[in-house]
Amino acid sequence: MITGIAHVCFTVDDLDRALDFYENKLGLRHAFDFLNDANERFGCYLYVGHRNFIEIFQRKHRPPDDTRSYKHLCLEVDDIEETITDLREKGVDVTPAKLGGDYSWQAWITDPDGNRIELHGYTPESRQGIVWERKKA
Repeated sequence: MITGIAHVCFTVDDLDRALDFYENKLGLRHAFDFLNDANERFGCYLYVGHRNFIEIFQRKHRPPDDTRSYKHLCLEVDDIEETITDLREKGVDVTPAKLGGDYSWQAWITDPDGNRIELHGYTPESRQGIVWERKKA
């Protein structure tokens, strides 16, 4: 069952410029980075509050006429496998669940207009949990 919005994901042309805006202008707190095999940051999470985040990735290339940066909406679910089963029974095409680099379960659907939606099931090891638990302390 869907329990809330986990994050909204954007791709950006300049990751450092975007982080300056979200952290220094909006006052959001940096949560964690995504690093490639060369230990270079290519994305990050920003903590918005409660269990909500903004996810930002460095855009690799963009056609000149494409100004969109929205990548996907992510919905938190309480049980990833049960949610997948329920959606499939309702005729929704859902990918199998897989464990992401943030140690959370994810599966993917697409709405009728082609918008990607990630289904996100947190685990005790999820990197996001460290952030909201630290906020409680």
